[in-house]
Amino acid sequence: MKQLVILSGKGGTGKTSVTAAFAHLLAQEASPFRSVLADADVDASNLELVLSPEIVSREDFRGGQIAVIDQDRCNACGICQDVCRFDAVLDDGEGGYRIDPLACDGCAACVYQCPEEAISLHDQVVGQWFRSESRFGPLFHAALRPAQENSGKLVTLVKQQARLLALDEDYDLVLVDGPPGIGCPVISAVSGADLALIVAEPTASGVHDMRRALETTNHFDVPALVCINKADIYPEGAAEIETFCQSEGIPVVGRIPFDTTVTGAMVQGQPVTYFQPDAPASRALLRVWDEVADIIEGLAE
Repeated sequence: MKQLVILSGKGGTGKTSVTAAFAHLLAQEASPFRSVLADADVDASNLELVLSPEIVSREDFRGGQIAVIDQDRCNACGICQDVCRFDAVLDDGEGGYRIDPLACDGCAACVYQCPEEAISLHDQVVGQWFRSESRFGPLFHAALRPAQENSGKLVTLVKQQARLLALDEDYDLVLVDGPPGIGCPVISAVSGADLALIVAEPTASGVHDMRRALETTNHFDVPALVCINKADIYPEGAAEIETFCQSEGIPVVGRIPFDTTVTGAMVQGQPVTYFQPDAPASRALLRVWDEVADIIEGLAE
């Protein structure tokens, strides 16, 4: 069983559109792989929008801690408010204090400073993760609650659940729609992957952030490929990407043209390869997938 993670150095490059197209192509009878899908972009999980999954199970995710004041033990000395650097300790209007759960960072300064030991840290539910069934295979995804921080633990959990199912039921591939950027969520998504496909766009920020994403995969010794999305909107930028990749020995597995059919497919909640197989973007995505599939088969040998 292999893990393919789709990454992008920045948001909006078309990473999820590529992942959805791959999910559709993997579900074809001629596909050499049976796949489990995982949406590791838990801050803005949107792969489900084009896969129309049915939720089979859901579980709460607990991450981080917040302080809680035991009002029966609190003597309203105010030390907790003085030491809190996040202005999370508020006057409750009744001569005591309360914790603002959105402002609390769980640093425990108030816990250690409280002379009455009236404050303790408690785990909080910050989101949920789901196992779903989609028309293109099992899907694991998640949703963080508003204002909650993603440390990468939820990404790891989503990937672990997808991997366990793949191992238990003899799937060949875990296809991971990774988060953008290079932060902790990306590190969690890359960890354990056998291959990364970086979706780049030919813009100044796109080229810069693609290089950062490649530095990340290189740091974790994960082989990387690059495909260029909307390659024809700025041919000079696409050429710059190819020149850079050639100098670094990184395969460029294809160029995907700008195609308004992709937008139409998104509006209809469909992968573009399913929505209109003969569209220019669909044909290019099929060629990209053929290249990627050959490389995955080579890794499995």
